Amino acid sequence: MRRRVVVTGLGAVTSISCQIEDLWKRVLEGQSGVHELTVFDTREFKVHFGGDIADWSTDGYLPAKEAKRVDRFAQFALVAGTDAVNSSGIDFDSEDPFRCGVILGSGVGGLNEIETQVGRLLTKGPDKVSAFTIPKLMVNAASGHISIRYGLKGPNAAVATACASATNAIGDAFKVIQHDEADVMVTGGTEAAVTPMGISAFSNMRALSERNDDPQHASRPFDADRDGFVLSEGAGIMVIEELEHAKRRGATIYGELLGYGASGDGGHITQPNEDGRSAAQAMSRALADAQVDPSQVDYINAHGTSTPLGDVAETAAIKSVFGEGATALSISSTKSQLGHLLGASGGVELIFALLALRDQVVPPTINLENPDPKCDLDYTPNTPREREVQVAMSNSFGFGGHNGTVVVGSLR
Repeated sequence: MRRRVVVTGLGAVTSISCQIEDLWKRVLEGQSGVHELTVFDTREFKVHFGGDIADWSTDGYLPAKEAKRVDRFAQFALVAGTDAVNSSGIDFDSEDPFRCGVILGSGVGGLNEIETQVGRLLTKGPDKVSAFTIPKLMVNAASGHISIRYGLKGPNAAVATACASATNAIGDAFKVIQHDEADVMVTGGTEAAVTPMGISAFSNMRALSERNDDPQHASRPFDADRDGFVLSEGAGIMVIEELEHAKRRGATIYGELLGYGASGDGGHITQPNEDGRSAAQAMSRALADAQVDPSQVDYINAHGTSTPLGDVAETAAIKSVFGEGATALSISSTKSQLGHLLGASGGVELIFALLALRDQVVPPTINLENPDPKCDLDYTPNTPREREVQVAMSNSFGFGGHNGTVVVGSLR
């Protein structure tokens, strides 16, 4: 018999807010975290806006000296992870450290450090490259730092599957607890790719919106006038644990992880299958794992990146899985407000799915003003909607053809 797994702690770092309840309130109000970039001078770039965290600080979480030895993406993870642990109320000093672990996702890892040290190598020579370069840039630095902070000695891993990283990490952590390899896991994703390299590379492959004159309306999933995604940064991390373990310590339970599914496109390195067949496979596998009939799903937090191909493919995938029932679903893309956090997106978006369960409300897809005829489902345009939400799904699809889906439900 598989062990049941629940979510007991939430933490997030985003360009809208870094406090869960304030973030959720602002999302329901339809606020946007997209703005003209401030983390670097964009005058020579094609794209001048994104979802950077302009006033970022680790005060209260990391001493200044230690923060200098941790790349921005891992700083995000430490802050969001600390908030998730605090909100869960767990005391790791009272737990068996070998039954507690960390699995985090990041698509890029320490891009800030890579750019900084390459600059030093080219301008100052090899002897001036920092000795902290490798520990800062490695993708597993985020999970490593959290495990070190709390002395967690259970399963510890990093997942790098582009924009599916956080969802794949959460799925892996879910299975670890299900199969009795741990009782508690810290999981989710983190990303800090809003850098000169990140913006220019995505821009030159024509993946980004170039709506420089109207940044807050640039991310417009499922809208006919969409022209690409908006690059953002942040982290979404949660504490998950075995149900009876959570009950024994009187933990607040946000919802139950019911199922996880993954698949690969086996097609193009950046473009999804146009018919969404592989994305549909991930959704179907998650439902089967959850032992949930498609008719029981109330809400989908869509991957919904605001790209011409991706939104159509995801719509096709949803129709394939849910059939005639697809029209009864409430769907939204909160990337319309946050932009695309790449490997962190699945963590933040699953948090929103869990809060939708808690509050019985579906967050909106803002900027959906001129619906694409090929995207003809209910995407909750512009305003939130109160409705019964007992089962929710979160989708993440990444470059490389990586697809991941998690199904969550209210605890019964």
